[in-house]
Amino acid sequence: MSDAEQPGFAPTQPNTGTEFEPVQVFPEVTDSDLRSGADSCYKCSTCDVNCPVAAVDDSFPGPKFQGPEQWRLHQRDEEHEIDDSIMSCSNCMRCDNACPSGVPLSQMHNTARAEYVSEQMSHRSVEYWRNRLLSNYRLSAWAASKAPRVANWMLNFGPARRLLEATLGITAEREFPAFATETFRRWWQRRGGAAASRARAVAARQRRGLDADADKKVAYFHGCYSNYNTPEVGRALVRVYEHFGYEVVVPKQGCSGTPMFANGMIDDAARHKDRTLEGFTPELDAGYDVIASCTSCSMALRQEYPELFEDAGVDALAGRTYEGIEYLRIHEDLPGALAEEEAPADFPDAFAYHAPCHARNQGLARQAVELFRHLEGVTIEDVGESCSGISGTYGWKQEKYEVSMQIGEDMFEHMHDAAGTTGMTECPTCAMQMEHGTSYPIRHPLELLAAVLTD
Repeated sequence: MSDAEQPGFAPTQPNTGTEFEPVQVFPEVTDSDLRSGADSCYKCSTCDVNCPVAAVDDSFPGPKFQGPEQWRLHQRDEEHEIDDSIMSCSNCMRCDNACPSGVPLSQMHNTARAEYVSEQMSHRSVEYWRNRLLSNYRLSAWAASKAPRVANWMLNFGPARRLLEATLGITAEREFPAFATETFRRWWQRRGGAAASRARAVAARQRRGLDADADKKVAYFHGCYSNYNTPEVGRALVRVYEHFGYEVVVPKQGCSGTPMFANGMIDDAARHKDRTLEGFTPELDAGYDVIASCTSCSMALRQEYPELFEDAGVDALAGRTYEGIEYLRIHEDLPGALAEEEAPADFPDAFAYHAPCHARNQGLARQAVELFRHLEGVTIEDVGESCSGISGTYGWKQEKYEVSMQIGEDMFEHMHDAAGTTGMTECPTCAMQMEHGTSYPIRHPLELLAAVLTD
């Protein structure tokens, strides 16, 4: 007799017989309770296979150890110390995307890393202060923005770079990104701020035959890099959104916290989270959705905030945050808009596109490739699934530089093999690595959208 013929078998219903009761492995644990995730790990090692650091660094035990295994060890023995290899994790979060069981690996890594830095790392060490300096990029960038030309010259003066390497362990192999002579926020204020954006949005709605009072409004989380280094990306986003009739506001905000999570600086991240919640909560209450032009920023607000913080407002912010192009693909006919246009003559016509790891973790791996296939006169080629290797601050550390370049080799090779000699990505640090490894100029997808639809 087949299973289908056996009495009492109901193929449309779970054939469990009794309700499943999970085993409470660590019943005494109440804080940062990740038991369900640890218990879901069945040691398939898929996370290790997909880890770019483990692929090139034989000394790194991989995400499985750093996540569920280390968590179990720590909970069984209160005296167990976090293994210092946790600092070799780049926080690319590819393990989250790879795990077939939904184990919250990056949450475990971030939690373990924060505990290691707080309890085990010497706060007098060069490594601690180097990591804190890199993590708090917003502070350094703010200072540099006061005299950007001077800062750009000083930071890329050969002896200065070698001094930073010798004293702090910041690699001299990379050129520091240039600081803009006008930040995005200065441009935003000079342009007229939210009032000017509303006027432009209303005019666009009327042009498009929409209700002038249509409820189309977004709050822009620009992050540190688009403010201080690439304001052209922020300007492009604003112009594109206004083109589709959206009012844009730019609330007070802190850093997304991504570099702080990656370096175990959880208290620093919490302070910036507080500033961001203070700025964005009134806009959320008023019906605004939140958009970001950096995929690491949107990843932090959407995933890492609710994983690591329990503040009121965190879940609302996470649930209403989108990557900039993602939001337009949901709400507007972007393919149709592009199909009616041609790329401007002064814009590259062939791109080598890299999907950032944090874009992949949000299901956004191929959105730019799929989108720009609708634009006549432009070709865009996906250069593969490899990690860029820089992972924010990771590739800026002297001891991690060679590892980061080894990770990036596949991407560099695929970029050289692609037809285009201009790179494209949504992540600013991936852009640094792409340019560093190929010498190609790198553009953000929003820049191309703005050039086609608004310029």
